[in-house]
Amino acid sequence: MKAILLKKYGTPYDLTIGKVAKPVPKHNEVLVRVHSASINDWDWGLVRGKPFVIRLFFGLRKPKIQFPGVDISGKIEALGSNVSSFEIGDEIYCDLSDCGLGGFAEYVCVPEKILSKKPSNISYSDASALPHAGVLALQGLVEKGKVRSGQSVLINGAGGGVGTLGIQILKSYGVKVTGVDSDKKLGLMKSLGFDSVMDFKKTEFTATGDKYDLILDAKSNRSVFKYARSLKKNGTYVTVGGSMVRLIEIALMGSLISLFTSKKLSVLILEPNKGLDRISKLAEKGQMKPVIDGPHPFDKIPELIQYFGEGKHLGKIVVEMDE
Repeated sequence: MKAILLKKYGTPYDLTIGKVAKPVPKHNEVLVRVHSASINDWDWGLVRGKPFVIRLFFGLRKPKIQFPGVDISGKIEALGSNVSSFEIGDEIYCDLSDCGLGGFAEYVCVPEKILSKKPSNISYSDASALPHAGVLALQGLVEKGKVRSGQSVLINGAGGGVGTLGIQILKSYGVKVTGVDSDKKLGLMKSLGFDSVMDFKKTEFTATGDKYDLILDAKSNRSVFKYARSLKKNGTYVTVGGSMVRLIEIALMGSLISLFTSKKLSVLILEPNKGLDRISKLAEKGQMKPVIDGPHPFDKIPELIQYFGEGKHLGKIVVEMDE
């Protein structure tokens, strides 16, 4: 089978396209023919081996992960002997970040327990854009953020995958939502339902004096004290990604701020695929549709990971595998 090979840490352009043996599913796995995949922060970090903490988990000098790729959608082609809840031909989607990755390949073996059936009314491309970013948004806003009707909410990094899906989750909560991102994404954000938008290059939202009940942060590019200053009394700040230095600062200092004030600041530890059933229901009802950058061809993955890292994309970058 064809796959994107990760042989060393470096730049996305060090990735190669090669031929490897098709995997065989274990007793509790299914073999998935991948139709579509999307690019995530996982891929950007893993390929470069940055921040350094990635190397502690995936190999200090050389990556233990052979194939990157987190989000997939596809069709089951073979079943392990113990698989009981899926059949050959079922269309599925899921996040592979908790089971070894491997989505940038024609085939991947996936544990039965993490699979979800793809909503029948959405495409493979749309499905591959939902698991990682959609669940991050859901867990950050609803489970960790405890969003409630009447609140004022701000999403930092609102024009990416988490933000463009997060605003769709928030529509049913009756909240006022502000989005922060680059100027070229503001039109898209307005069309998705953000009540107000800010160009981060022109406006520093932590210095305007406006305060929010809930901040969901996909960038983590400011001091924890600036975020705390932008929260109302009893407000909540949740970050789902960004600079590792800032994430560590928020984890440590945020817990102290939370201890001595009414404000809660924390880093979300993602539970992959938890809540994907709810994402499926929203998609089935037409209440969630990802913004797709693409779909792009499989062989463009290296340059698309670089494109992702530069933050120029709108919504989710999606690739389709060659038929």
